[in-house]
Amino acid sequence: MTSTTDPRELTVGVGAGGLATADMVLNIGPQHPATHGVLRLRLVVDGERIITAEPIIGYMHRGAEKLFEVRDYRQITVLANRHDWLSAFSNELGVVLAVESMLGMEVPERAVWARMLLAELNRVLNHLMFLGSYPLELGAITPIFYAFREREELQTVMEEVSGGRMHYMFNRVGGLLHDLPAGWLGRVESTIEDVRGRLPDLESMLVGNEIVHARTRGVGVLSAETVAAYGVSGPIARASGLDVDLRRDTPYLAYDQVFSSGGPGRVVTRTQGDSLARLEVLLEQVHVSLDIAQHCVGVLGSLPQGPINVKLPKVVRVPEGETYYATENPLGFNGYYLVSRGDKTPWRLKLRSASFNNVSVLSETLPGNLISDMVAILGSMFFVVGDIDK
Repeated sequence: MTSTTDPRELTVGVGAGGLATADMVLNIGPQHPATHGVLRLRLVVDGERIITAEPIIGYMHRGAEKLFEVRDYRQITVLANRHDWLSAFSNELGVVLAVESMLGMEVPERAVWARMLLAELNRVLNHLMFLGSYPLELGAITPIFYAFREREELQTVMEEVSGGRMHYMFNRVGGLLHDLPAGWLGRVESTIEDVRGRLPDLESMLVGNEIVHARTRGVGVLSAETVAAYGVSGPIARASGLDVDLRRDTPYLAYDQVFSSGGPGRVVTRTQGDSLARLEVLLEQVHVSLDIAQHCVGVLGSLPQGPINVKLPKVVRVPEGETYYATENPLGFNGYYLVSRGDKTPWRLKLRSASFNNVSVLSETLPGNLISDMVAILGSMFFVVGDIDK
C-alpha cells in the first residue's frame, strides 16, 4: 500500500517473505565531504538500493555570465578563470580565443606555443587533483600526498611565469601578459622529467590496487548512448568509448601539428564506461599531456626571439557579430558564445561548461546502484561545482 504522503517521499510495500519495505528520501549534502564543492543529491532509496537520483545545483551560483557583460574585454578574464578553479588557464584561454577570432587577430607564434605548453601543464594539474582526491573518497589517504607532490612541482613553474598559483591571469587578448623568464623553459623541462619519473609511484596505488578495482570495476557504467544524449564530454565520455577531442577534431592554437602523424598527441579512450575506466583515462591523459608539454618546450626553444603579444589600443572594441568558441578543457568541452554590438563590453557572453553535463548524467548513472557505491560513482564523474553553477 502507499502512504498518504507524497509517494516520492515514502512508499510502503510488502517485499519477499512478507517483509515490509519503505522507499525513503535521502539527502546527500549540500555539505558533504564526497563532493568537490557544494552539491546536493536527492536520492530515493529502497533499503540500500538507489531508485532515483536528482542532482540539485545552484548553491554556488554567482551570475558570472551577467558579470561578463559589465566588464570590458581586458577584464573578463578575471572572471573566466574562476568557474573551474582547477582549469583556470584553460578557462581564460577560451575566452581570449573567442575575442581574437571576432577581431580576426593572429597572435605571435611564440604566444601560440607558450599557450599550448601552459594549457597542458594546467591539464596535468587538474587531473592530479582528481587522481589524489578520488582515492581519498574511497578511503585511501596515501595517494593524495603523492599527487600533491607532483602538483607542487608543476605549480612552481606556473607561478614563476604568471605570478599566480590558481588564477593565473596570464592570457591577454593578443597573446600573453609578458615574455617567458630567462631559463624558464629549462626548468619546465626538468620538472616534466621529474614528474614523469615519479608517476609510477602514484600509478601503482591506483590501477595496481585490488581494493580500488573492487570498488570501481563495473560500478557506475555509463553507456556511449547516454553520454551522447546528455552532452557529456572529456575524460568521462572517452571512458565510454567516444573518440572525441576538440584538440584533434577542431584544432585551435597549434594542436593540428601536435595531433598530426608522428606528433605526441593522441586521444585516450576506454570502452567499459565504468568508474575504473574513467580513472584509467585520467591517468593516461597525464602522460599524454606531459608528452605534449615537452614537445612545446622543444618548439619554443627553437623559435627565434620575438614578441609574445600584439599591441592593443587603449580600448578594445569587438566588431558587431557573434561567435561560439569551444576548447577541450581538462574536464571536457568549454565553450563561450559571444555576442557583440561593437562596444568595449560583451553584449552577451554565454558559458557552456563541462561540469554541468557531467553532473546531470548522475540521474541516469546512480539508480540501481547501492548507496555504498554512490561515492565511488560521484567521485569518478570529475566535476567542479563552480563550473556547474557559474
